[in-house]
Amino acid sequence: MNPGLLFELARRDFTERYAGSILGILWMFLWPLVMIAIYTLVFSRVMGAKLPGISSVYSYSIYLIAGILPWTAFANTVSRSSTVFVDKRHLLTKLQIFLPRLPLYVVLSETITFAISLAFYLLFLLFTGAGISWRALLFLPFVFAVQQIFAYALGFFFAVLNVFIRDLREFVGILIQVWFWMTPIVYMKSLVPGFAQSLLLWNPAALFIEAYQDIFFFQRLPNFRSLLVLTLLGHLLLALAYFVFKRLEKDVRDFL
Repeated sequence: MNPGLLFELARRDFTERYAGSILGILWMFLWPLVMIAIYTLVFSRVMGAKLPGISSVYSYSIYLIAGILPWTAFANTVSRSSTVFVDKRHLLTKLQIFLPRLPLYVVLSETITFAISLAFYLLFLLFTGAGISWRALLFLPFVFAVQQIFAYALGFFFAVLNVFIRDLREFVGILIQVWFWMTPIVYMKSLVPGFAQSLLLWNPAALFIEAYQDIFFFQRLPNFRSLLVLTLLGHLLLALAYFVFKRLEKDVRDFL
């Protein structure tokens, strides 16, 4: 797939998503703004949620959004990539596309959405006076890249299996929901019991979520050892997904 087709698919993804709406693509900017406003109003102003040892009224909102934004990009990439072959089968019958590259337009689309949401989040941090560690922020592209490689690999693996097992779409949806609550996003890792903290060590999503929390909430450098582990996991999963695809490639095209 050439870059031109990749960008065209990503562009169409946005236009089709907001087709028929009055504001159209402006919703890309409104959604993150509304989300940040709601979390701030509900948790900081109405519920007065705070984190232990931190007096700032916005502390919980800052912590929560630091995890919600990357999780949304990750979850959307996995769930949407897992059905991409079935969803785009009309395109695959007309064009000769190298199938492993097709989910990349989903990755690109979610990256753009994340970048827009992140811009509003940074403005929110500046507005609340929370401060930003610009040194730690330099490592954000690396953290996001590692996260999305893992998401792409997982989505690609599910996409191959989804051609043969259509119930997998529902399974992925349930998996994402359960996975969310097993990841320290709405709660702090330090507040869960010791045995639960041990289980979190086996949660790949916790590795990159904690990296964002380090950068934005604690304003420190992320744990590079954890990111290295996630990098290795992502590439191993990608190799596994490609191996399964090559074994089933002919059947995948026949079923489509």
